[in-house]
Amino acid sequence: MGQVKILVVEDEVVIADNICMILEDLGYEVLEPAIDYEEAVETIDSQKPDLSILDIQLAGKRDGVHLAEVIQNKYHFPFIFLTSNSDAATIERVKAVNPYAFLVKPFRKEDLFTSIELALNSFNHQRRTDANLHRALIDCLFIKEKNLYHKVKINEITFIKSDHVYLEINMLGGKVYIMRGSITEMIENLPSSFYRTHRSFIVNLQYLFAINSSYVIIDDVQVPIGKNYRERLLSGIKMRN
Repeated sequence: MGQVKILVVEDEVVIADNICMILEDLGYEVLEPAIDYEEAVETIDSQKPDLSILDIQLAGKRDGVHLAEVIQNKYHFPFIFLTSNSDAATIERVKAVNPYAFLVKPFRKEDLFTSIELALNSFNHQRRTDANLHRALIDCLFIKEKNLYHKVKINEITFIKSDHVYLEINMLGGKVYIMRGSITEMIENLPSSFYRTHRSFIVNLQYLFAINSSYVIIDDVQVPIGKNYRERLLSGIKMRN
């Protein structure tokens, strides 16, 4: 990775220039500072900063907290709040957007460096944690049973049966879960090993034991093949006499 690219959003030009000089001296790549919300969004769109230092009080209707919300929800990079106002009300408003650091003017060069490095480290750690969580959960469903959501591994689903607005999720070992849902929406979110054999059935071909023109046997259960699904299913299976 090259230099960390930082955007300063500060409506007092002298202060913004001073911060930029300190950042350059610390070895960061510094973008042209923005003085308000609109200018900051334009710079973020065009320059893609790695981190932003946001003054809470900005000229215009939308301040640094509004900008932080946009960064958090749309652009996804860390930000540090900068303010001369550290009263309780300001702190509470800032806490709502979970900043990575908070600097009160005046601050020392060392404080700025520490805040930036801790913010980047925290952001990268959170991103790795989120990625690991995504990998851990991408192959699972969470199905509510009583007051708990049960983690169900997709590759252990043998077949699914639709019953009006409910789906019967059949698992290896005979466990059955019931959930509300559409069979059409369900098949769209399952991997390619799942195939719809009937308007009311989806099977996991990993557990296909036997097949004929009328039904498949999945985990010792006969699952019907509908005429609208038969040709495509049979054409994808190599059968020899």
